[in-house]
Amino acid sequence: MTPEDFDKLQGLLATRAGYRLARDRIHLAEHRLGPIARREGYANVEALLTNLWANPVASLGWAVIEALLNAETWFRRDRAPFAVLEKELLPALSRARPNGRVKVWSAGCSTGQEAWSIAMAGLDIGVPLDLTATDLSQRAIEKARSGLYTGFEIQRGLTAKTMLRWFEPVEDNWRVRDELADTVRFGRANLLDEPTDEARFDVIFCRYVLGDMEPSRRARVLDGLERRLVDDGCLFLGVDERLEGETVAFRPVNGRKGLYVKSPSAVRRAA
Repeated sequence: MTPEDFDKLQGLLATRAGYRLARDRIHLAEHRLGPIARREGYANVEALLTNLWANPVASLGWAVIEALLNAETWFRRDRAPFAVLEKELLPALSRARPNGRVKVWSAGCSTGQEAWSIAMAGLDIGVPLDLTATDLSQRAIEKARSGLYTGFEIQRGLTAKTMLRWFEPVEDNWRVRDELADTVRFGRANLLDEPTDEARFDVIFCRYVLGDMEPSRRARVLDGLERRLVDDGCLFLGVDERLEGETVAFRPVNGRKGLYVKSPSAVRRAA
């Protein structure tokens, strides 16, 4: 990959997805694009990119972008947020809602492990959820919808007892049981796009999504999350993610890493 190709990749990723690609990741980019080049019938990555710049086909462009995104995830990642959700937030929110149902959005759900973890928490304590999970990557969403994971993927975060409770064996893999599968609606969505509906949520998970974004794009996404969150709702970011100086819409919750609520000024503005 030439430096010129890498510069164009940076522009493509920033424009369409809002992410920045540091120059020290040029070799990682080459590694991740290799399978795309082979799948699409190109001799190498350079040939793939040459064709993309000459004929900017949307589907190929998105395939390249998806390959460069960080899709790492696992079940009940960090554990503490899911304990807070299950033991504190879901019971309190359910009591405060007329029908007891809590609306949750997993924004940037990758291959689904986060969404399934949220669904398990609701089912375990008997709180009904309206759970929506979205991601920029169509391939990630397809895997999430399938509910099919390797034993290694499931055991990365879940105990054997939990695995047997919520998954059933399918040949060499494991698939979510119907009771769990019925609780999540998966769909593709770009957090940079304007919402196509008026849905609002009691809890939003947007964990490890903002870290590699361009600052201006982060602000745009945060504005969209603020508009989607009800005034007494909660936003989960990654446990080490901070919003210092980036927005006045959210304030951190003391003693709960990665947990944010709307600031009083944002609530007043919405009113």
